[in-house]
Amino acid sequence: MRRRCKFLSVLCAAAMLLSYAGVTAGADNTQVTAGSSALSDEEAVSNKSDADDFAIEDGVLTRYKGSGGDVVIPDSVTSIGDYAFDDCSSLTSITIPDSVTSIGSAAFRYCTSLTSITIPDSVTSIGDDAFFDCSSLTSITIPDNVTDIGYDAFSGCSALESITIPDSVTSIGNSAFSGCSALESITIPDSVTSIGDWAFYYCTSLTSITI
Repeated sequence: MRRRCKFLSVLCAAAMLLSYAGVTAGADNTQVTAGSSALSDEEAVSNKSDADDFAIEDGVLTRYKGSGGDVVIPDSVTSIGDYAFDDCSSLTSITIPDSVTSIGSAAFRYCTSLTSITIPDSVTSIGDDAFFDCSSLTSITIPDNVTDIGYDAFSGCSALESITIPDSVTSIGNSAFSGCSALESITIPDSVTSIGDWAFYYCTSLTSITI
């Protein structure tokens, strides 16, 4: 009789323990699910906020209205318009999608905190003053499909140490790289037939140029 009672006591204790564990697990699962849902809501709000940062008309990004930092341009953009990011001094890096084919005049002018930019091969033209006075930009690679580097395109990029000019480029505009005081060397491909006035004016560190 005692053995039977002892067995029943152990069995009841085990049942209570399992029941408690199940309730705890259920509570934990509920908490994780709720957390996941809240995170999704936050992400949705964030995505909406990001979309509101851009004024886009017929595929042309006409103006950036965000707070800067690291910016990724939406895939719906086909052209970055004139002055789109002009004087956005808080912009630190930007990624341009493959859908973009042109960068307008003064598009990134006075973006003095911009240190990194990725330009896809889809871009065929870079406008005048496009990166004027981007004084924190240290390097840039011009895409293979660009034919003209506009007037003052990289003028005042005083931290620019290296730039790659592809064989597709045929002309370099006036003052295109003037004031690039950190630029030490540059190679100009055979495809270039025209170099504008003052193109490399005040490139005080330039010690080597290959034409």
